[in-house]
Amino acid sequence: MNEPLLGIENLDSYVVLGILALFCLFESASGYLSASRRTASDWIQEAGGFAVLSFLVKPMIVFAAFIGGKALIPSLHGSVSSIPLIPALIVYLLVDDVLQYWYHRFGHEYDFLWKLHRPHHQAEEMGFFVSYRNAGIYYLLMPNIWWVGIAIFLGGLQAVAIGLILKQFVIIGSHSRVRWDEPLYGVAFISPIMTVVERIIVTPAFHYAHHGKSMIDGVSDPNGNYGNMFSIWDQLFGTAKFTRRFPVELGLVNDPKDNWPAAYFYPLITSDKPESEIARGFVKADTTVLEPTDCEFEAGEAFLWCRCGKSRNQPFCDGSHHGTKFKPVLCGAKRSGKLKLCNCKLTKSPPYCDNSHTRTDK
Repeated sequence: MNEPLLGIENLDSYVVLGILALFCLFESASGYLSASRRTASDWIQEAGGFAVLSFLVKPMIVFAAFIGGKALIPSLHGSVSSIPLIPALIVYLLVDDVLQYWYHRFGHEYDFLWKLHRPHHQAEEMGFFVSYRNAGIYYLLMPNIWWVGIAIFLGGLQAVAIGLILKQFVIIGSHSRVRWDEPLYGVAFISPIMTVVERIIVTPAFHYAHHGKSMIDGVSDPNGNYGNMFSIWDQLFGTAKFTRRFPVELGLVNDPKDNWPAAYFYPLITSDKPESEIARGFVKADTTVLEPTDCEFEAGEAFLWCRCGKSRNQPFCDGSHHGTKFKPVLCGAKRSGKLKLCNCKLTKSPPYCDNSHTRTDK
């Protein structure tokens, strides 16, 4: 199973390029590219990120993993080559995707990794290249790229080649502006089939929700739907949100629009904008206070209550929770009038004050 796929060297790379070209053609024919608001900086981050990842970073990591394997555990070289292709492919994909799920999730829950992943969420419109938009170091640390090299070392070259093709088709499809799943949800006899499909693989609707700007729209969940190829991990670990709808706004709240060198080369290059998370010396301050805020609402009015205690717009979320394990609480006023909202984040009845702030020495 270490022979090139169909006897053609690097066939998987050619097919991935073909998939990109196919979605580029779809987006062009549909008028999406001509209507794009992408800036030159966006194109540099996306197309440039794809080129560096594909032709430099990934080959380098795969080579390093392969050589490291031969040096450290030579007895395992080719040890799985006798395993039939289908079982090997399934194992390769499942290991690859669960590694990517947790790495992606950690990229939202830990500050340093978030700053490396943050450029991906600065995109204000989707497109076939968006999936390659991250800081360069983010890819160097990506465990499933190292898994590619390990799997090849173990003798699973064909499984890896086919797996990469299948995976890229799903990933590029879920980022593309061609929302292939949208019309299928409204077809009566196809809709139940799509329920099964979206519970297995990541669809555009599922992934677009992850790129939505804010949970306030009831569709988006930037701190959920982390799946890369399969949605099963989100369901298993409690981070899945299925709506079959698409966010109106994508991107980040209060995005300072960092230039592409800072976004791609962080932390080697930092932002020149003091309000940016990737500016040198930037710190998210604790903004909690030991008294609630009286807020006026209309019945049914939605709002996001800050859970992390870092928002500069207390008691409301301003996106400062990115890079922490907290996420805001989506609330709706049950009646018109004033509500007393918690600012200490100790309440047992979020978002409402329960006087926990009077029982602390904070």
